[in-house]
Formats: sequence, structure tokens, C-alpha cells
Amino acid sequence: MPEFKNTTVNKFALIGAAGYIAPRHMKAIKETGNRLVTALDKYDGVGIIDSYFPDSDFFTEPERFDRHLDKLRRGIENKIDFVSICSPNYLHDAHIRLALRNQADAICEKPLVLNPWNVDALQEIEKETGKKIFTILQLRLHPAIIELKKRIENGPADKVYDIDLTYITSRGKWYFISWKGDQAKSGGIATNIGVHFFDMLSWIFGDVESNTVNVLTHDMAAGFLQLKNARVRWFLSINEQNIPAKVHESGKRTYRSLTIEGDEFEFSEGFTDLHTRSYEHILSGDGFGLQDARQSINTVFNIRNQTPVGLTGDYHPSLKNIL
Repeated sequence: MPEFKNTTVNKFALIGAAGYIAPRHMKAIKETGNRLVTALDKYDGVGIIDSYFPDSDFFTEPERFDRHLDKLRRGIENKIDFVSICSPNYLHDAHIRLALRNQADAICEKPLVLNPWNVDALQEIEKETGKKIFTILQLRLHPAIIELKKRIENGPADKVYDIDLTYITSRGKWYFISWKGDQAKSGGIATNIGVHFFDMLSWIFGDVESNTVNVLTHDMAAGFLQLKNARVRWFLSINEQNIPAKVHESGKRTYRSLTIEGDEFEFSEGFTDLHTRSYEHILSGDGFGLQDARQSINTVFNIRNQTPVGLTGDYHPSLKNIL
């Protein structure tokens, strides 16, 4: 992507200012030369705003926030151009609608929505309002992953690669008390921590042809995806006990591995500025929209609505040591 040059100071609103991912959005807004005008969160511990936009208005009640956006919309000078959405997954659809209703484009964290039919409805609202919906698919902007995609595209057209994906990110007891532990609100493990990996793999290796789930519990999920050009055995977990012994002994609480044809693909570095690059992508007239998000939304929806088949078929090798 060419070097980004901002020629217009866009005005942003942000929903979910107290969340884990919100500071990355604040940083991206600032680093792209734009301005956060107002923010919303029901929790008022949002002092992080002072590090980026201390003059930003702040609301804890959605009704007053919506009223504020409407007032700004009716003016000329302070009309909001973009609403960045960092709220819990199940609220994304409603908050995207709020943005478009106030004549602003939406930039929404993944997963964009929880259900495939939500994508169809939002397409209609885009047409009605003339505004755009963007999502953060930052792995598509990771330099190593871009290079991998080029390598696969330049390789044999009919080759089907064998891939193992493992991602274990430890979470404490708080997780299951929060909205993230409620499948109706988060979409479950595969949605909450896996959707960006599924998007990345289908972006590189083609459409999903079959989708099998071996294990699906409150703290782990595993299955097999047949893509056009890949056979993917995947395993996701938030249980620290599932981290490989050698990694666990070193004190690490996260383990990520992607092997392609038995060779480890390294992409652990280069994540620090991907939200800023995502904003540059959007502000340059590009950005990933509804259609880009559709396949991964379908994939995780199908995963959480399947009955697991257990240790049958081509399953992830980690399951032998866990079950």
C-alpha cells in the first residue's frame, strides 16, 4: 500500500471506549491525523482517552450519545464522519445501524456481526443511507501474510496444502462471567478468538468447501476445514492447561502456531501498527467491507451450530493429548 497522506481531518465517534481493543482505535485515529469528537461506554473508567483526545466528549448512556450524534449531524462544522465500534460482539449490528442512521460510515471490530443474515440486512441499509460499513481484518495487512498469499498465488494452481492452526490464549475466570463467556453474546470460542484466522486462511487458500467440528466446549474448539486449496486442522483454546509443556514452562500464557506442509509459518511479529494501517486503508478509499467479512461469518456460524463428531476423520493432533 502506498504511503498514506491525510488531506482531511475526519471527525470520529467511538463506541466501547473502555474495552481492550479501544486504545488501538484511538491510536489509529490520532496517527492518521484525525480527531475523536465523542465516545460512549457504560463503564466510565476511560482515562485512556486523555492519552489521545482529552477534549473528546464522553457518554455512558446510549440514548444521550445518539442524541448528541443527531445534534452534530444537523450542524455542518462538527458532523461525525466515522463511528468506530469496539463494543461486545452481539451489539455490533445495532451500533453499525446507529452510525449509518446518523449519516456516518462505520468501522467495526471483528466479528462484524454474529449471523450471516445480519450481513444481508446491513447491505440494504448501506444502499438506503449511501454510507459504508468497514471491518477490521488486520491480518490481511500483515506483511508476512501478504507475502504468503503472493507465494500461494504464484504456486501450482491445483495444489492443496496441509495446514495445522493452533491458537491458545489463556483467560482467567473473569472471562466466563463477562459477555465473552456467553455464546449468545460473543459467538463462542471460534468466533471470539478464531474469526480473524479463518478469514485469513480463506483469503489465501480459497472458499470453504466443507466444515467439520470435532470438539466444541466452553473453553476450546477444534475441527477440520476443507478449503479450495488447503486442508486445515484447527484448534483454539482459552485454557492455559492446553499450552504445550515446554511453552508453559517458559512462563508464556499464549501459544500460536501455523504450519504449512509441516513447516512453521512465522508471523508473531508485526502486529503493533496493524490497526493504524487498517485505518489508512479505509481512509485511502479502500477498506474491507461486508462482502469481505461474509465468508468468515458463515464459517464461525456453522461451527457453533454443529454437533461435534469427536475424534473421527482428520482431526487436530493436539486432541490426542487433551481428550
